[in-house]
Amino acid sequence: MSDRHVTTDEAWVPDACNLPTAERPLRLAEFDRFFTTAVRGVDRLSARHLRLRVDGAARVEELARDLTARESSCCAFFTFDFSRPDPDSLFLDVRVPAAHVDVLDALAERAVFSGSQS
Repeated sequence: MSDRHVTTDEAWVPDACNLPTAERPLRLAEFDRFFTTAVRGVDRLSARHLRLRVDGAARVEELARDLTARESSCCAFFTFDFSRPDPDSLFLDVRVPAAHVDVLDALAERAVFSGSQS
């Protein structure tokens, strides 16, 4: 188990997020579960672009599309794109504008930390 500290509070949640405060811990837990169970790798392609290698199962893609659609509805600055380079592979590209790189940093840190805990 790692001794690295991962942000567990909501200090990194930007003002642009309109998800009710009471629902934020639940969404955070959903992302942590997704990172732990479905993400197979994390690649930081640039300061504003994160690529997640995701389990290629259809049910996982459905879950990921639902989660990212709900996240886009409260944090419109996120851009989520899915691609399938082959039938068994699924990539989730996450992009943010320069003003929200800190949010992407926190998301990337959670993805890496959660993946190392499985």
